[in-house]
Amino acid sequence: MLGAIAGDIIGSVYEWDNIKTTEFPLFQKHSRFTDDSVLSVAVADSILNDKSFAEIYKHYYTLYPHAGYGGRFTQWARSESLEPYNSFGNGSAMRVAPIGFACDDWEQVLLMAESSAKATHNHPEGIKGAQAVAGAIFLARQGENKSSIKKFIQKKFHYNLEQSLSNIRPHYKFDVTCQGSVPQAIRAFLESENYEDAIRKAISIGGDSDTIACISGGIAHAFYGGVPPAISKQALAILDERLRNIVLTFNQTFSLK
Repeated sequence: MLGAIAGDIIGSVYEWDNIKTTEFPLFQKHSRFTDDSVLSVAVADSILNDKSFAEIYKHYYTLYPHAGYGGRFTQWARSESLEPYNSFGNGSAMRVAPIGFACDDWEQVLLMAESSAKATHNHPEGIKGAQAVAGAIFLARQGENKSSIKKFIQKKFHYNLEQSLSNIRPHYKFDVTCQGSVPQAIRAFLESENYEDAIRKAISIGGDSDTIACISGGIAHAFYGGVPPAISKQALAILDERLRNIVLTFNQTFSLK
């Protein structure tokens, strides 16, 4: 899961200041964790302590109300309701990485990813986005190669993963929907050579940079067997103590690097 969080932190400075290159410093003065990291930790906390997804999302919102959430999530989190709001935004996909790392059964991955999404994003596309990302992480952990992961995700979720980043990059714009960002994030992973390269390629297409790098980073973490120590160390240092402790506990519980 740390791979997703590091991607979020690295991408945070480019969300509203897109770049179209892979050449950039990984960490900068204003690099920070955003709602992607906060809610990823919330999902990990839910798994570790068997807590309701909806209730824990609201709880983490109260702890970190200025992390950069979308407008509809903010409205929901501030309300008294626990009912979902039929979103197909990429919020369901950005926070789902812990499920891909925690589950050891394909059906469990799909069911838990669906549950994590439906707490807010109960639109079919919102559910699909979460399942596709968690599924890709699970397949990577099982030792599947990139070709197999690509074919399976395309067949199961009907995402088009054929378009190369060189074709995506020139025309890609900010898109917070699952269907407009999850395939691009997966494609960045598929074209990567290592974890760092996946993050650089994800950010290089522009758009919702922190979320695309978060999604791609989670899959790359699983596929490449960890996050490079220098990146891991810096990402953990940027988290506050509460978030960092949950991440470290989750890593220890599920034997993650």
